[in-house]
Amino acid sequence: MVSVLVLLVTGYAWAAMQGLVNGLTQADVIGSDEGEKPADGARDILLVGMDSRVDAQGNPLPKEMLAKLNAGVSDGELNTDTIILVHVPNDGKGAVAISMPRDSYVTIPGFGQHKINSAYARGKAAARKELQEQGVTDEKELELRSNQEGAKTLIATVEALTGQTIDNYASINLLGFYEITNAIGGVEVCLNQATSDSYSGANFKAGKQTIKGADALAFVRQRHGLLRGDLDRVVRQQVFLAGLANRVLSAGTLTDPAKLNELTDAISKSVVVNKGWDILSFAQQMKGLTGGQIQFRTIPIVTPEYETPDGMAVQVDPVEVRNFVAKLSGRKPEENPQAPAPSEITVDVYNTSNIEGLAGSVAESLAAQGYLQGEVANDVPRETSVVQAAEGELASAQAVADALGGEFAVEETADVTSGHVRVLLAPDYQPAGNSGASAPTGGGNAPPAPRQADDGSEEQPITADGVTCVN
Repeated sequence: MVSVLVLLVTGYAWAAMQGLVNGLTQADVIGSDEGEKPADGARDILLVGMDSRVDAQGNPLPKEMLAKLNAGVSDGELNTDTIILVHVPNDGKGAVAISMPRDSYVTIPGFGQHKINSAYARGKAAARKELQEQGVTDEKELELRSNQEGAKTLIATVEALTGQTIDNYASINLLGFYEITNAIGGVEVCLNQATSDSYSGANFKAGKQTIKGADALAFVRQRHGLLRGDLDRVVRQQVFLAGLANRVLSAGTLTDPAKLNELTDAISKSVVVNKGWDILSFAQQMKGLTGGQIQFRTIPIVTPEYETPDGMAVQVDPVEVRNFVAKLSGRKPEENPQAPAPSEITVDVYNTSNIEGLAGSVAESLAAQGYLQGEVANDVPRETSVVQAAEGELASAQAVADALGGEFAVEETADVTSGHVRVLLAPDYQPAGNSGASAPTGGGNAPPAPRQADDGSEEQPITADGVTCVN
């Protein structure tokens, strides 16, 4: 996706670029562009890689193409397996691309906490159902309008997680990645060791090599057999995009009319952008961009192995993520809002475990610390504990979680009444020794979730200036 923007900023073959932009599929997911330069001093672009088995116009890909892409059988969900926020200052002198691991466990507005790569699918499915209930039967209209709502849900999710306002949106599908990499003649990458993976089709030797087409797609999709799984896949995507940007920015890459035509055709079949984005004006601001001025980073994580009702996920701290993004974008980190006094927070406690009396003992402990006691009851079983607050009141949930001790996921949800905090206790709940709460089964001290030494925020940024060897 970065390559699409880079192609436009080089200034080569401007007439051809005009034709390319006119051929892009547009989606009404943000609204019209608010001007050549965003008022906050920078443009924030959400770039998305879709695992879609159709092209940008909704046409199904032929079976032979799916086989060539090693795409496998669709699970019926439209997931966004690559999510990158690109922050570009208005002066166009640099850009930072911030990756969000696909399994990051986040709050999806309107849907609760889930893996971030399901936000689009959840928004789309809900919209499609509502449209059908309204009597819409035309399949193309259903796809168009539900896809737009899916994109809006993903945009809202990323905005809530990062604290940034998304100015523009662009997505690419599997076919587009395959054809664009073929059109530019491939990208040089470097691996620390040889690798082979039947799921993605990856089969590479160690060291530097140039890859394109199906090999390029396998390179950025592989996660099985990698030391850090999806986190290493994120790094793979970053170094590939960096190499792609470096190749396109190199003099002479776009001087071949045949390649340019091939590239234009590939982009028009596979890229969707938000309606109203004046990409050519944006490109004019970016003409001075060079490879060393594009940085690739990853949001900080707490742990890559976090047990959730959705399965194993990547745990992130929303406050830490927002501060990390703010620092990279040149903004002052937001001060954490202060929670109200315990006497102003009503706590509803629900036992979702098989531990008898757990909700009552925890509610009594919180009441002893000054919190108002709300409903105390049993609820449907779940695997992990969570503390929930109304939207905009995350500080209240965090305060209650701190009062309970141990490590809790905290989240905002529209299902909780303002001024209340909901505590859902699962079998994983273990009260900290200093919390005052005691589980009927004895409990114990729960150590804080470990911070990973290979957290993406600790790594040196990847740039489009040179080739970085990776796992």
